[in-house]
Amino acid sequence: MSTANKITIIQYPKCSTCKAAVKSLKEKGNEVVLRDINEDTPTAAELKALLELGGFELKKLFNTSGEVYRELGLKDKLASMSENEKLELLSQHGMLIKRPIATDGKQVTIGYKEEQYADVWGKL
Repeated sequence: MSTANKITIIQYPKCSTCKAAVKSLKEKGNEVVLRDINEDTPTAAELKALLELGGFELKKLFNTSGEVYRELGLKDKLASMSENEKLELLSQHGMLIKRPIATDGKQVTIGYKEEQYADVWGKL
């Protein structure tokens, strides 16, 4: 059996999905480091690095069902924004970022689905 991995979860503490993700990781024996998405919002450079590490498209980082997304009218604005503008916007509004983001520095997951966590974090 492999040793437990140290996984950082960028999350919103009151989010039930984030809580489920943390619980899932701990149950699999991983060491979890919690990072509050509002108090310690990832920088644009961090977000870009996470996207590259995970091979994700930038649009996957947006919490499209959140209040901030609607308040800022981003559904209509994102298409005309540059990648840097989008990353800056995300780094300024933690609640705009889809969560949780989990990373051990080698892999990244965005959002939480039990099957995905089992695939990525369950067999470490």
